Amino acid sequence: MPVIDTTAKKSKEVISYFNPKVWKEKGLKWTLGFFSVTAVIAIFVLMFIWSTEPAQFDVLDNTYELTGTEKGQTLVNGAVTTATLSRLVSTLLDKPGGFIENDKMPPGVLMDNIPNWEFGVLTQIRDFSLSMRDDLSRSQSQSVENKNLVKAQISFNIDSESWMLPAAESSYKKGREKVEAYLEELKDGKAQFYARADNLQVLLNKMQKRLGSLSQNLSASVGQVRINTDLAGDSAATKSTKTASEQRIKTDWLKIDDVFYESRGQAWAILHILKAVEIDFQSVLKKKNAIVSLRQIIRELESTQATVWSPFILNGSGFGFVTNHSLVMASYISRANAALIDLKTLLENG
Repeated sequence: MPVIDTTAKKSKEVISYFNPKVWKEKGLKWTLGFFSVTAVIAIFVLMFIWSTEPAQFDVLDNTYELTGTEKGQTLVNGAVTTATLSRLVSTLLDKPGGFIENDKMPPGVLMDNIPNWEFGVLTQIRDFSLSMRDDLSRSQSQSVENKNLVKAQISFNIDSESWMLPAAESSYKKGREKVEAYLEELKDGKAQFYARADNLQVLLNKMQKRLGSLSQNLSASVGQVRINTDLAGDSAATKSTKTASEQRIKTDWLKIDDVFYESRGQAWAILHILKAVEIDFQSVLKKKNAIVSLRQIIRELESTQATVWSPFILNGSGFGFVTNHSLVMASYISRANAALIDLKTLLENG
């Protein structure tokens, strides 16, 4: 029997695959099928690239770069905090894929982890810009607001899912420009930043509430019965509607990863804000002997940014065979929140 060279046959098939004549013979269906498969592969590759969370950055180096100041030179008070706010916004806009949460086309519309991470960072940008507008840039409650910070804070509060007229990205870019305009005013002595203990306490109060909420949401991944403590500590307190003395709280399993990545995004943003606070509020923290307490909070938040090696957010029971990523995250955030409460006590009474 004659020997058939299958290798040569296959090589001819591969060569003919790229031959324009074959494309004409196969017709439109074959061509559309080829491009469809290519498009699907490209979408999955982009999804993989865009799913990478941004790395941490050095808040001091970022300030030197943004202000055009040589390293080692003295920075105006408030510059690091303001430059950090600008960098948080830039990270949302300039990371691989840009701002994804409002995407209406693949691959962005098919993704949910990074969009939830983005929303977590955006939540802290909104809180922080409000603190900058209402407290950090004003000496007293009767003082005049900084116009650039007013416009910035308004710009950051546009719906994150808005994709046209205006798109969320364009509004956030305008907000970043106003933050950087305020930074220029600080450099020129035309604006003020007040690093006072009471201002810092207001900022920490916002963070405490956010961290407390995140901890509760993460803990609800396994389901738990919670005692209603809404009116605890005040016998005369009332609320609009009655609720049960005990409630069972459990996060829907489809939302487990959403809660996890939103928490991770908020923790990432708070981590950098507190690193900036350590520099701009250094004299206040030293006077209260509170620098170590602040660094402990930062250490706990850094632990929340460890690499997640699993391709999925696992949701095992508390002491079950499979791990529960949400409970691990809740542990770090709860410890950071407890240290934050201690820091507030030091600022008030230290």
